[in-house]
Amino acid sequence: MTEIEFHFNVPDKLLYGCRLLRKVHRNGIKAVVTAEPGLLGELDQLLWQFSPTEFVPHCLATASAHSLAATPLLLAERLDGCPPDSVLINLGQTIPGDFERFERFIEVVSGHDEDRLLGRGRWKHYKDRGYALKQHDLAANRESA
Repeated sequence: MTEIEFHFNVPDKLLYGCRLLRKVHRNGIKAVVTAEPGLLGELDQLLWQFSPTEFVPHCLATASAHSLAATPLLLAERLDGCPPDSVLINLGQTIPGDFERFERFIEVVSGHDEDRLLGRGRWKHYKDRGYALKQHDLAANRESA
């Protein structure tokens, strides 16, 4: 069964997504990031300039077949045609179809009211289907630092 984690109270989803993808890549893990098209475009641009000393290899799902096969991090609006890599990261506001194909699924939820409300709905959806959910409260981490 897919392991689902909620990372919530994230101050900036895009920067957090960049840090998360850098960590995933450093650990040699392949991942797919899903979100709405505009957010994926912003993430794509930010990843190109995120760190001046290291490159986080990624491409959009609309890239060539060669690029898709060679790139460990894929940014995709929908999961159709995406390889069932070990990690799925959702920066979007909806439940991705076929998320259960992935071993690990990370939901990223900001502290903004609308995003929190939508995140609670997704939490309830997974909980009602019997998934054991893990939670990581970034606000608690900031307070204890």
